[in-house]
Amino acid sequence: MDSYDEFAGVYDLLMDNVPYKEWTQRIIAELRQEGIDDGLVLELGCGTGTICELMAEAGYDMTGVDNSPQMLEAANDKKLSSGHDILYLLQDMREFELYGTMRAVICICDSLNYLLTKEDILTCFKLVNNYLDPAGLFIFDFNTVHKYRDIIGDAVIAENRDSCSFIWENEYDEQEHINDCLLTIYSQREDGAYGRSDEEHVQRGYGLSEIKELISEAGLEFVKAWDGEGDGDISDADKLSRIFVMARECTKTTLIGGEQ
Repeated sequence: MDSYDEFAGVYDLLMDNVPYKEWTQRIIAELRQEGIDDGLVLELGCGTGTICELMAEAGYDMTGVDNSPQMLEAANDKKLSSGHDILYLLQDMREFELYGTMRAVICICDSLNYLLTKEDILTCFKLVNNYLDPAGLFIFDFNTVHKYRDIIGDAVIAENRDSCSFIWENEYDEQEHINDCLLTIYSQREDGAYGRSDEEHVQRGYGLSEIKELISEAGLEFVKAWDGEGDGDISDADKLSRIFVMARECTKTTLIGGEQ
């Protein structure tokens, strides 16, 4: 789970092709359709705070959790520039602690794929369930087995920019559904010279059926799923590379006057 040390400094530059605005607009539309127009929302794996900023701009009271100090440093820099009142916490998705419950929890851009076992996913889902308001919503995405095995597995991906470049060297384990990526970054320092850094990023692909089982086991209710990369038919989930899922808290009761 210890990733993004050097990558944090160039993360936004190299991820500028990620459709954060479109993803966030869909999330906001789903929340508003369910009557969640404002209030407390948690983002797990918030990274440099791009989605937290977009959600805060839409009127939500955001808390972001990430286990990378470098990523949170970048997120706090954005907060200082925007003036948004966002709380950032340096915590692990499997062990996070909050001050109270949330109307919704989101986890975007395949952060869940860094949880390498079903037990870790279940632990995270149970914590989400614990910190959701009654009937609160959990919206997240994940990369599928198909993406790691058939699209990026055993491939080398490289990109050059004016001030930095990177090389992803992927190695996929078919039996464990694990994608091990060695990330090499060449970035320009303040003195104008270029330095090299290496990081290892390990992710696991999941299938929609097993995610649904873990949702149920955690005490949540599966609501819906959609294609995260286009307009693919969710009934053929094995051929999709990214899937968004909405689940609902369904186990809490609201007491009024001491009675249910």
